[in-house]
Amino acid sequence: MIGEDKNMKRGYVDYNTSREPLILPEYGRIVQDMVDHCMMIEDRSERQRCAESIVKIMSHMRAHDGDESSFQKKLWNHLSAMSRYELDIDYPYDIEKMEDRDSHRSSIPYPQHPIKKRHYGKIIESLASKLSDIEDADERKALTQMIANQMKRSLGKWNRDLMNEEKILDDLAGMTDGKSSYLPGELKLISDNEILNEVQQSKPTKKKKKKK
Repeated sequence: MIGEDKNMKRGYVDYNTSREPLILPEYGRIVQDMVDHCMMIEDRSERQRCAESIVKIMSHMRAHDGDESSFQKKLWNHLSAMSRYELDIDYPYDIEKMEDRDSHRSSIPYPQHPIKKRHYGKIIESLASKLSDIEDADERKALTQMIANQMKRSLGKWNRDLMNEEKILDDLAGMTDGKSSYLPGELKLISDNEILNEVQQSKPTKKKKKKK
């Protein structure tokens, strides 16, 4: 049965205190992970599409009033900042480095209602609920793929025995009330080995004790 192995049942807990501090905490660890993954994409056109999808996700997380162009420029600036200004893409705006990050930060209210699937987290659940609002089919599929890959990363850190495409797609369909339903193979998910390598690399390095 799934999860019977003692080590898998205990799992690896990826404590945020052991990880590098977030550059822009208002977007959460998930979006930062997406940016880090985007930077590793070798194909420039695919990297560009990934960046555009991330900005779309970010736009759903930030309430805004006023000029849409100014809002989009801020999002692209934030994306560049989260990549430490190293993301090589074609930006639609001139990027300005943020000298005072606090002046750009706005608080996000703490969720007051329960999360259906806690191992995925509130942000994934919130993003999934926005998918049906996206009219463009290609854009919706691209965002769905990014969310599904982030769900797979979460499962890999929580219990890798559950890390399978069918479960991820079933959970995603459940979070969207069936509005985002895909069959295995219709989305391009990252490999199990890549997930396990990411988990291994995120583990804190143990310091060797000096022999007396």
